[in-house]
Amino acid sequence: MMEGSPQPGSRSLTWRLTLSVLSAILGSFTFGYNTGVINAPQAIIEDFMNYTQLERSGNIMEEGTKSIIWGFAVAIFAVGGMTGGVLAGWWSHVFGRKIGMLLCNVFTIIGAALMGTSQVAKSYEMIIVGRLVVGLSCGLFTGLVPMYINEVAPTNLRGALGTLHQLGVTVGILVSQILGIPEILGNVSGWPILLGITGAPAVLQLLTLPLCPASPRHLLIDKSKEKEARDALVALRGSQEVEEEMEEMRQEKKAGEKEAKMNLIQLFRTATLRQPLLVSVVMHLSQQLSGILVVFYYSTSLFTEAGIDDQKLASYLTVGVGGIMVIMTFVTIPLMDRAGRRTLHLIGLLGMLVLGILLTISMALQNLVQWFSYISVASALLFVVFFALGPGSIPWMIVAELFSQGPRAAAVSFGVLTNWTANFAVGLAFPPMQVKAFQDLCMNNLVLNLRNSKNKLCMQ
Repeated sequence: MMEGSPQPGSRSLTWRLTLSVLSAILGSFTFGYNTGVINAPQAIIEDFMNYTQLERSGNIMEEGTKSIIWGFAVAIFAVGGMTGGVLAGWWSHVFGRKIGMLLCNVFTIIGAALMGTSQVAKSYEMIIVGRLVVGLSCGLFTGLVPMYINEVAPTNLRGALGTLHQLGVTVGILVSQILGIPEILGNVSGWPILLGITGAPAVLQLLTLPLCPASPRHLLIDKSKEKEARDALVALRGSQEVEEEMEEMRQEKKAGEKEAKMNLIQLFRTATLRQPLLVSVVMHLSQQLSGILVVFYYSTSLFTEAGIDDQKLASYLTVGVGGIMVIMTFVTIPLMDRAGRRTLHLIGLLGMLVLGILLTISMALQNLVQWFSYISVASALLFVVFFALGPGSIPWMIVAELFSQGPRAAAVSFGVLTNWTANFAVGLAFPPMQVKAFQDLCMNNLVLNLRNSKNKLCMQ
């Protein structure tokens, strides 16, 4: 517990709170897994597309057509995510955070079934439709999971627990990279299983999340169900002494009665919310436009260009990138409420800026000086370290912290939409991206506008 005067809701970690957060981030795992899973078996799936087309028409695909279809199969995931992002605010208000997440798993399982049976059905279109449906689920999850964690966590643990959303994403990416190794499932017979495993965390969440309480803040402030909210809070805190937190939520409800539930248009029209909305947008853009997607999507080729001639070693280094992400996310958990969101995010962006420049210079000179290839690899790995320090996790949690209950769902929804739109744009527009320009823009805005939210109540 922090020194000084205690904050309302300053509590320790209980088993019900732990179960609730771990169950919720299974949705984050689904997002991370599907971000990375499609890359390893690319050549094998393209061969499957060619074979399928040959059986249908007697002709194989032209190279240009195959590239377009593959690009569409990859990018359609982000289209589903954008759709889910638009719906996230409405979805969370109508169904609540907990039921909303449970319903998302229906889409995940449908998408997993389509992708997992595409080889048997001899239909590459099923992969595309499956990724669209799973993308919709993941878009909803990226709004619901941070919102749920923010609302069930006590004030003194909110930053640390909020980081676990990104931990779920990074573990999902790492697992997809490991399973995608040719010796495991990244081969001709294994790739349908690799894609179908998407449904496993959905089934696990369907089994565990019903054991967890709903968001007490949603129950009290949005639904005016005080008894149910108190019961949920008692279960989460493991104590009957929850009156202080209940009173804080009552005060927020009273303040929120002056600001009705907002949709996106109302959010844009409210002058007092424009600055936090701008900060939210820039936070999400600073994550997606920082250059990290280059490392996620093209790390194997990046290491090859950096002088790693052994393709298998380059693939293992790619798995190492995922491992670093997981380790560094663990490292940031205790730092989140000590150093503060603003400090960690800006340090992360600054480190990525410096290392991005160093990586560019070292790769340009490695043909002249051989040992520059080692600097290239080290720069890429350290680039990931600084991303995980702040930009990887903070944008997902900060939006829920910047807004009160009234506009929160709409703001989170717009933040998620921004993130997925940038993801989609980068996926199509890479490689000619100038990383430095985006980092400078985001850092300047955040230095001026982003305030610390550590250990503060939602009303503050």
